[in-house]
Amino acid sequence: MMSSLIGKIEKSRQYAQQPERIDIESLACAVQGDNSRHSVSLDTQGWHCDCLFFSDYATCSHSMAMQRVLGKMLETTVQLKSAVA
Repeated sequence: MMSSLIGKIEKSRQYAQQPERIDIESLACAVQGDNSRHSVSLDTQGWHCDCLFFSDYATCSHSMAMQRVLGKMLETTVQLKSAVA
């Protein structure tokens, strides 16, 4: 049992070092703003947020915060998708 778990941990390290293996298809979270909680999501069409600012400008502090939090992982995924396209 323990040896199989050790193998899975090692495999997870390998996958994490090769982000080209990972294709983010969707992601959803809640961001607590100063005044209320907002639903933020990412899918193959891009970012979405339920705040009023996002509906006017297609970006907002909530979606930008998530881009900062996810940082390099998103950069790698976007670069790989644009290289394939």
